Amino acid sequence: MKVAIVILNWNGKDLLEKFLPSVVKFSNEATVYVADNASTDDSVLFVSENFSAVKIIQNKVNGGYAKGYNDALKNLPEEIFILLNSDVEVTENWLQPVISEFEKDSSVVAAQPKILDYKNKEYFEYAGAAGGFIDKYGYPFCRGRIFNTLEKDEGQYDDVSEIFWASGACLFVKAQAFWEDGGLDEDYFAHQEEIDLCWRLQSKGGKILYVGASKVYHVGGATLAALNPKKTFYNFRNSLLNLLKNAKGVSSFISIFARMLLDGIAALHFLVQGKPKHFFAILKAHFSFYGLLPKFLRKRKISASRLKYFSTKSIVFQYFINKKKIFNEL
Repeated sequence: MKVAIVILNWNGKDLLEKFLPSVVKFSNEATVYVADNASTDDSVLFVSENFSAVKIIQNKVNGGYAKGYNDALKNLPEEIFILLNSDVEVTENWLQPVISEFEKDSSVVAAQPKILDYKNKEYFEYAGAAGGFIDKYGYPFCRGRIFNTLEKDEGQYDDVSEIFWASGACLFVKAQAFWEDGGLDEDYFAHQEEIDLCWRLQSKGGKILYVGASKVYHVGGATLAALNPKKTFYNFRNSLLNLLKNAKGVSSFISIFARMLLDGIAALHFLVQGKPKHFFAILKAHFSFYGLLPKFLRKRKISASRLKYFSTKSIVFQYFINKKKIFNEL
């Protein structure tokens, strides 16, 4: 299968300088692209002068992760797209174990490798770890990572396993399935749009896999720091959008209401911690959600499904009340 590795870049020359060499070195069987999101630094010049084999796509505007990738991928001829963050170091033979799963089973539409922490390589990384899930209230969690508890990689997730969502930090997706389902939803801008995509792909019968034989290292927060209020805004708002758009039935609205109450508790917790910017980010997220309600209710008619999307009813309850902080304890 023909493979395109597409790295979305925005003013990330330092990251490209550090991580692009590993991608070029260990990806001979793929075509590598850098899709530039209207950078104002000299990223594009750096790539063109130092990596002649890397193809450059220049987007006209910075439309965030979703629009940036939709624009970049629309004219590519490859059968498999790999959406790779610019702060990821890949390893030898990282491609073939995942690609072989697509070749073995035509129902596989998306996948991710094992994602470890670049800064602490024995541990899983927050954004994806060993494959993602969500609970009934839209909270994402992973094998290897629940909230801020990261597991040490001791081979416990060296398998091939069906998951609910594959991480946007290193997302393998079948091109045909990607476009048939409309690509990434640009209303998300950034964060959790891969969860929405995977949800939609599964509602049409596709499988999402984690492949533990493939390994990459992710810095995490290099493009938008974990403590940035913008990240808080997008994560809280987009979790609500995921539920509204994809969870079907009257019970989904009960879940949304419960989630909003839990968001209120989180906002007050930020305030008590002396983090007012995050408090206001959650408030802003809710108002933005209200503004998008009519539009997403219309989308709901198209993409909603009865797919069972949660493997545990409340990860908040399991983690904070039952003290179950490891995925295999759930």
